[in-house]
Amino acid sequence: MRLYGNQPRVFKPTIQVEWNELTLPNSLNMEYNTTREQLRIKEYGRGIHDMVKQLKLMEDKETRQKNAEALIDVMAILSPQTKAIEDYRQKLWDHLFLMADYDLDVESPFPIPTREVKQRKPDPLAYPKTKIRWNHFGKKFEEIFDKAMQETDEEKKQGYIQVLMLFMKLSYSNWHKEQVQDDMLRDELLVMSKGHLDFQTGTRFADVVDVREIPTISGVKQTEPKQPKRYYPQRTYSQPANNAGSANRKPNNKFNYFKKKK
Repeated sequence: MRLYGNQPRVFKPTIQVEWNELTLPNSLNMEYNTTREQLRIKEYGRGIHDMVKQLKLMEDKETRQKNAEALIDVMAILSPQTKAIEDYRQKLWDHLFLMADYDLDVESPFPIPTREVKQRKPDPLAYPKTKIRWNHFGKKFEEIFDKAMQETDEEKKQGYIQVLMLFMKLSYSNWHKEQVQDDMLRDELLVMSKGHLDFQTGTRFADVVDVREIPTISGVKQTEPKQPKRYYPQRTYSQPANNAGSANRKPNNKFNYFKKKK
């Protein structure tokens, strides 16, 4: 015992507790997502998946059917973007059976999906094996070129030639970034067609195709008259002519009111 002032201070013995005697509270025994079952559709969350599990445990078929329909409504609220899809209700029912691992005894207004249909791989897409003769012009240019070669009407053939020349000019401007003369394109088209497609230099694209009915980039047809621009006259300050010294007076301004008068 030690004395501190007039009052004695008593030392209390410390209690040593071993770690194996301690019990952790239940709040620390948490479950982590890494130890839980993996979600089949993560967009709905674990709450919807737990509802599906509870739905599978219901024995009464009528109660299970009502809860399944209510769960479909909840799923529609959680994913409102599916309403923009055609037959989105069928998509929600398919998701319900997928989360239930295709083991849910409920009546669906749509065909019930199966695991075999879900795991089936789509057929491979057929890749075109035809070789493009002029890669820098593309496949569409080749199709128009073949139509022009098979055309017997001279007027329609000239229309095809005009389209080909315009297409070639656009392609060259994209690749070379410089202006191309029509004579050079005419010679190249003659070589490509072996003299069958001859471009007449006197004709224009507007002579073959009615460009007045073709809308421009802005969506306005060329036949519609353009709106005239409005020009507003410049604002002038009115000055009194009868008062003396009006020529040296500054324009009427609201800030002149706060200036000191001389």
